[in-house]
Amino acid sequence: MEKTDLNQLTWFRIVAEERNFTKAAARIGVAQSTLSHAIKQLETRMGIRLLTRTTRNVTTTPAGERLLHTITPRLAEIEEEIAALTALRDKPSGSVRLTLSDHALESVVWPKLKPVLRDYPDISVELILDSSFRNIVEDGFDAGVRLGESVEKDMIAVRIGPDWRLVAVASPGYLAAHGTPQHPRDLVRHICINMRHETAGGLYAWEFEKDGQELRVRVDGQLAFNNSYAMIDAAVSGYGIAYVPEDIVAAQVASGALVPVLDDWSPMFDGYFLYYPSRRQNLPAFRVVVDALRHRGKAGH
Repeated sequence: MEKTDLNQLTWFRIVAEERNFTKAAARIGVAQSTLSHAIKQLETRMGIRLLTRTTRNVTTTPAGERLLHTITPRLAEIEEEIAALTALRDKPSGSVRLTLSDHALESVVWPKLKPVLRDYPDISVELILDSSFRNIVEDGFDAGVRLGESVEKDMIAVRIGPDWRLVAVASPGYLAAHGTPQHPRDLVRHICINMRHETAGGLYAWEFEKDGQELRVRVDGQLAFNNSYAMIDAAVSGYGIAYVPEDIVAAQVASGALVPVLDDWSPMFDGYFLYYPSRRQNLPAFRVVVDALRHRGKAGH
C-alpha cells in the first residue's frame, strides 16, 4: 500500500473533531475542496470509508472511529516533540488549544491572557467555547478549564480563579407580577430560565445551601440556554428568574435592572481550574499560558 500522508491523517482528525468540512477547513486554513479531496485520497488509499457525509454534518464510520482513536495520541506526541524542539529558540513559540465555558473566558482566562500574549507573538492560542465536558486528549486540546469539583483525578489541576457563586435574579417587573420567592422550593411555582448542560443532555438542577441544608431544585419555564449572558438578557426582559454567576450580573443588579432573590441560599462553588495531562507541562508555550493564568490570591478571593 502507498505510504500514508501524515497531513491527511491530521486533517482527518480535525474533520472528525469538528464534524463539519467547512469548520475544519477554516481551522486548518485551506479551501474546503482541498480538504475534501485529501480525505477522499486517504479513503481511496486505505480502501475503506472513514467518514459518513450528510447535508448537516459529518460522522466517523466504525473504521474511522478506530483510526481516530489510534492516531490521536500519536499525532499529539509528534506535535509535542516538535513543540519541545522550538524551546531551543530564544522565545517560546507554538500553539495552545483550550476548551472552556463562556463565563470562564470572560471572567478569568481572557483578562489574564490579554496582557501577556503581547510579549509572546510566536505563541498562538485557540479558545473553544463549550459548556460540555470534553475529553481533552481525544478531542485534541492541550488543556481545559472547569470548576474544581469537576476535574478528573488523573489530570494535573492548577487553580486559575477564586471561588464564586451563582445568584438568582429577576426583573422588578417580573417580581411585581409574580411575587418574590422566599424559599428555593417556591421556584417550582415560578417561571424560570433554564441552563442546559450539553454533556449530560439535561437541564441544570439549581443548587442551594443554607445552614448546612442542601437543596437541588428543578425549575421550569419558557426558555433554556447554554449561555449565561443570554440568560441575563432574558431575565432583564422579564422572561423569568435566572440563576447566573454573580460577577457577570453585577452591573444589572447595580443599575436596578435585576433584583437578587434567595441571596442567603446561594452557596460558593470551587473556582476555575486549568486541567491537563502531565506530559503537557514541559512545553514552553504551554508553561507561559499556565503561568499567566495561575491564581495568586486566596481561593475565595
